[in-house]
Amino acid sequence: MSTDPQPQGATAPSGKPAGKPAGGKAGQAAGPAAAKTSAEPRDTPPPSGIRHKGPLELRRKAAKVTMSDRTLLDTKGPGQFVHTDPWRVLRIQSEFVEGFGALADLGPAVSVFGSARTVPGSLNYELAVEVGRQLAEAGLAVITGGGPGSMEAANKGAVQGNGVSVGLGIELPFEQGMNQWVDLGINFRYFFARKTMFVKYAQGFIVLPGGLGTLDELFEAMVLVQTRKVTSFPIVLLGTAFWSPMVEWIQTTLVAEGMMSEEDLDLLQVVDDPALAVELVVEGAARHRNPNGSSAGNGTSPGNPGGTRG
Repeated sequence: MSTDPQPQGATAPSGKPAGKPAGGKAGQAAGPAAAKTSAEPRDTPPPSGIRHKGPLELRRKAAKVTMSDRTLLDTKGPGQFVHTDPWRVLRIQSEFVEGFGALADLGPAVSVFGSARTVPGSLNYELAVEVGRQLAEAGLAVITGGGPGSMEAANKGAVQGNGVSVGLGIELPFEQGMNQWVDLGINFRYFFARKTMFVKYAQGFIVLPGGLGTLDELFEAMVLVQTRKVTSFPIVLLGTAFWSPMVEWIQTTLVAEGMMSEEDLDLLQVVDDPALAVELVVEGAARHRNPNGSSAGNGTSPGNPGGTRG
């Protein structure tokens, strides 16, 4: 019988009163069809073909779903519920809540990107150390992906400059772990939650040579600025020898073929000097204005640590 109660005097799909099988007396089976109906699973929809499942109203085939209570109480296997999409939504929500809570009082900051494969002692590693140190001395927190290589170097520089060193880690098949120079570390399951933190709590990006992950972060930042999702957000590339071929390709291919405008190239500034990179980010942050016209929504400069981007 159905788990949905049948009201007194309800009408069955055949048009006959409920409780009296069509074509027979009460209490008598009406042939194979009646036998099939009596053997239907308990989760079948009511005779009206409509089932209410929370805010949803389901009809016909869509109504043939298992009740939420049964799914909750009739566990099929250990921990199975944590692999369902609704549960993932809660986990995603928790990552945003934890990230927002941990970084809300961070103050002005800059996200520094670069390769996890950068070797300690190499030129790029030392550049990242210097960038982190000078950002810290300028009163800016340093945010990295929390891993090794250039990320570790920038966090190390932030500590040497007596600043705040933040690492936003990510769950990967090849476990990296948080580097030892991170003061405040947050580990994420989901890239998009992590990327939100990189942008929301930073006033700009400094990008050192890197691979796919670095390029992903760089181009996403460019898209956010180009589409005005964030405003006056400085993006500085450190290392002209490494970045110039890419910028040239953008100019000679994307711009030349009309895939992007010439003005979009102005989103990038390519330099070799860590001090100049920091200066450009600080100046860009000071010019930041949020869409409603008030002063910078994310802490316009080291002198205004109280703001946050909405």
